[in-house]
Amino acid sequence: MSEELTVDVPTEGMRELFGPHFGQIEHFAQMLIDEGELRGLIGPRELPRLWGRHLVNSAAIVPFLPSRGTVADVGSGAGFPGIVAAAMRPDLEFHLIEPMERRINWLELVVAELGLDNVQLRHMRAEELHKRESFDVVTARAVAAMDKLARFTAPLIVRGGQLVALKGQSVEDELEKAKYVLKKLHLVDVSVNEVEVPDAPATIVVTAKKA
Repeated sequence: MSEELTVDVPTEGMRELFGPHFGQIEHFAQMLIDEGELRGLIGPRELPRLWGRHLVNSAAIVPFLPSRGTVADVGSGAGFPGIVAAAMRPDLEFHLIEPMERRINWLELVVAELGLDNVQLRHMRAEELHKRESFDVVTARAVAAMDKLARFTAPLIVRGGQLVALKGQSVEDELEKAKYVLKKLHLVDVSVNEVEVPDAPATIVVTAKKA
């Protein structure tokens, strides 16, 4: 019998971060607690840091989103950061791109449960949208190293649009290895941003597609 793991409880700072959207985020969190492990979306040892490591981390991209337009979240998986960002920015149109059917089924359930009418689900690989559609901003979290990520996201970004990627501690190494790829793909003005959010700072790489 596996040991029972407790789930972290949202702090007052987290409640303030999500503001009027806290209820939707709390509902999403409960869905993940109830079904996330069973569906293979989140490991059991991630549940004790569900709020701090996943939900709050996802919210860190919100200040980098445009005032209006379209956002594509590549490899949405359990819904990080796409579902969180869509709940917090109901004024933007989100496209959650996910190739795995079981994850798409989960995202369909979440979108319906949270009443997110600003979300479209795209059951496909990002590469399948190349030369077909483009977006003002493309986001990604824990999808691939920066060089690989750039290759399959750059074609999805409109000229003058941005890639907003949540990254970890190896970000500087990733950027060094990716610098020639970024240049070739016309991704410029790369910045590494440490965002102070409750529980732990988030590292976000922002780069623009040359207009």
